[in-house]
Amino acid sequence: MVIDSHHHLWSYSASEYGWIDDSMAGIRRDFLPVHFEREIRMAGVDGSVLVQARTTIEETHRLLEMAASHPFLLGVVGWVPLDSPDILPCLSSLAGTGNLKGAREVLQGRPEGSLLKPAFNAGIALLKTFDLTYDILIYQNQIQETIELVDRHPEQTFVLDHIAKPRIRDQSLEPWASDLRELARRGNVFCKVSGMVTEADPTSWTPQQLQPYFDVVLEAFGPNRLMFGSDWPVCLVGTDYAQWLGMVQSWTAPLSGAEQAAIFGETAARVYRLG
Repeated sequence: MVIDSHHHLWSYSASEYGWIDDSMAGIRRDFLPVHFEREIRMAGVDGSVLVQARTTIEETHRLLEMAASHPFLLGVVGWVPLDSPDILPCLSSLAGTGNLKGAREVLQGRPEGSLLKPAFNAGIALLKTFDLTYDILIYQNQIQETIELVDRHPEQTFVLDHIAKPRIRDQSLEPWASDLRELARRGNVFCKVSGMVTEADPTSWTPQQLQPYFDVVLEAFGPNRLMFGSDWPVCLVGTDYAQWLGMVQSWTAPLSGAEQAAIFGETAARVYRLG
C-alpha cells in the first residue's frame, strides 16, 4: 500500500490563508477531497495523511469531517491549542473520533526559546496519553532547539516535516546536515521526504540539486524512519504530483523492496497507526 504522509486540503480565502503569498498565486483556490483523490488515483497512491494548514480548531474539525467521509483519507494531523489550560478536554474530544492521529502547528520562524516554553511542553507531554504523534514544522536554524524539545519527551513520537527546510535555494548543506544527523540520533524522531522543491527555486530547481539533501536524510534516519510526502497542493508551485512521486521513487530505486515499502507506506502506517 502506497501512502502519502503529508498533504493539505482547503476552501481558499485570502484572510484565512495569508501565508499563500504572490509567489504561490497558483494555489490561491480551493483544493478539496475530490481534487486530491483524482491526483492520487492517477499516481497509484492508495491513501494519505491530511495535515493542518491553519491554526484554528475549526479547521481540525473540518479535516476530521473530511476523513470520516472519504476512506482514502486515512488520518488527520490537526492543530490543537497545546499551550491552553483547556488542552486536556480538547484532546479527549478530538481523539475520540478515531481519525486524529497527530498534532502540528507552525513553529517555523518562532522566536528563540518558543519550543521550550513550559505551557507548550506540558501540552506535548499530554499527546502520548492519547497515542498522538507531533509533527515538527521548523526551519533549519531551529534544529538545535528541536533537539532540546525532543530530549524532554523521549517517549513521544515526533515527525519532522519537510526535512527541516534546508537552504536548498542557496545549495547550502551545512550546518543543516550536521544538525539533522544529531537530531536523527533520537530514535523517536521520524522524517518526511517532502517540501523540498519549495525550499529550492520552484522555477529552476533540478533533481541533481535536490538529491544531496535526500542522501543526507537517508543516511541519517535510514529507510525505516523515512516516509514519502507530497506536500500537495503547496508542491504545485514547482512540480506536479506525479513528478515529485517519480523523483522520490528514482532516489529510492537502489534500495531493497522492503526499504522502499517502508518509505512509501509502512512507516507512515506504523507511526500514524493507520488502517
